[in-house]
Amino acid sequence: MSGLGKGIFSSSLAKMLQDKGLAIAPIKLEGYLNIDSGTLNPYRHGEVFVLEDGTECDMDLGTYERMLDQNLSRQNFATSGQIYTEILERERRGDYLGRDVQMIPHVTGEVKYRLRKLAMTGGPDGGLADVIFVEVGGTVGDYENSFYIEALRELAFEEGPQSTCFVALTYILEPTILGEQKSKAAQLGIKRLMEAGIQPHIIGCRAHNPVTLTVRQKISMFSNVPLNRVFSMHDRESIYTIPEAMRAEGLDREVLSILNLHGRVDTQHEDRARQRWTDFASKIRTRPRKHQISLGILGKYAALRDAYASVDKAIEHSSTHLSADVDARWIDTSDVDSSNVQELLGNVDAVIVPGGFGERGVEGKIACVQYVRTHRIPYLGLCLGLQVAVIEYARNVLGLRTANSTEFEHHAEHPVICELPEQRRIEGMGGTMRLGAQDVLVEPNTLLSFLFESQRLIRERFRHRYEVNPAYVERLASAGLRFSGRHPKHAIMQVIELPPDIHPYFIAGQFHPELTSRPLRPQPMFMGLIAAAIARTNPQFVGESISPRWLRPQPSAPKRNGPKSPPKVISHTGR
Repeated sequence: MSGLGKGIFSSSLAKMLQDKGLAIAPIKLEGYLNIDSGTLNPYRHGEVFVLEDGTECDMDLGTYERMLDQNLSRQNFATSGQIYTEILERERRGDYLGRDVQMIPHVTGEVKYRLRKLAMTGGPDGGLADVIFVEVGGTVGDYENSFYIEALRELAFEEGPQSTCFVALTYILEPTILGEQKSKAAQLGIKRLMEAGIQPHIIGCRAHNPVTLTVRQKISMFSNVPLNRVFSMHDRESIYTIPEAMRAEGLDREVLSILNLHGRVDTQHEDRARQRWTDFASKIRTRPRKHQISLGILGKYAALRDAYASVDKAIEHSSTHLSADVDARWIDTSDVDSSNVQELLGNVDAVIVPGGFGERGVEGKIACVQYVRTHRIPYLGLCLGLQVAVIEYARNVLGLRTANSTEFEHHAEHPVICELPEQRRIEGMGGTMRLGAQDVLVEPNTLLSFLFESQRLIRERFRHRYEVNPAYVERLASAGLRFSGRHPKHAIMQVIELPPDIHPYFIAGQFHPELTSRPLRPQPMFMGLIAAAIARTNPQFVGESISPRWLRPQPSAPKRNGPKSPPKVISHTGR
């Protein structure tokens, strides 16, 4: 079945090989005909993850980036729509010289070409990769991904022995009425894979509880996979503890043997990388933690956590480093207004308004922003979270009661948020969406500057159509709203905040800071929010020390324009 965690298994395995000094290049092969994930409903497919180059892709790419601390690009993501489009365009150009175009060899050949090209250019700085990790979306037996599986069978045959390691992820049933685990469904699923010509080398068994030895023995016998390569991937408190569990089972050594890579291992690099990761994982397991806070997350897809997967992980990164237990309250703002906002937010220590599109739930978010602003509750706005904060400020501080965004009211009397055609030309994106990494110029002596340790230029990822209307910037600024992050060359406002004498922690970015948060380098705006929430409940937190190494890239990590050390502390008075 789908949704078992192929990306988590694959990225955890990739993390272990990367720790050994190997260059890793992951790729997700999706079966749907969409060209990318940009138009997919979050309820159907989870969040849309945006890469540095603006590629809108599957949320599993976010798992790879976070686990590997590695920026990916469009060559790390492919859909059936991309594959078919490329082949049909070639056919129209006459590139096939009159041949009939077929699934084999042309479609499977395109898949193999992309994988081989990734091996040549997908490593660090565009160089060679030692190992590519190929994740096939969907399930074995789906019509839409059958050509991917056939292409991988062909590739393994062409490259020869010790070139490929196949991993099958299956589900172990545990019906509550029986009280025991059942493996027959898993056996039949693996049999389906073997019928397609692929013999798995490793099997990951997903289950709620640890998979019993008896079940693993059955899976081993009926799949021709040695018992020590049948791994129990049961539920854990965090995905970041899985690499350690795999290492304890010796899966990394098995992969090295299958691919004949023992001779390429850098043991000193592995020791350093393992120690850093082990330190982080031990903090995840530490209970109880030093601080307890409650956090309200106000979205329109609150019923589906995958819709905000990166937000969830960014919170986990920061709260782990700050030793905070977070009671995350996911609140659907569709039915929120001024009459019930206090009931929902009266006892939270901080609030996040994540991104989104469409009018549903927006007025509820505006009511919530007014409440947290006037009650001095720490606030972090992400993309749409900035826009609703500007609308709220214009309505309730400037007195422009009809202020709105042209996304929600096309002929708004006061369009403080709007889509500007000249900005589309400036960005040169060829469409109405600003996508991918953009530079942000940081104003000195601001909260944003403090969080990023006085850097003048930071780089974050954007995915939006609407901007703060430049015609209202001066009026908003004169009323106390500070624009602390801007486009380096043009009048595009990218970060707003309130001064510390007005609010202890109120900041919002037009970008998505959650997309660049990593386990060992948590994003500064999230670190600041969690720290401000702790300070709200425990003013003594002001005196605590935060290690600067958390936000510093380690010697083995890819270069990144971003913070070199964390914020020292956010007090209840602002800094």
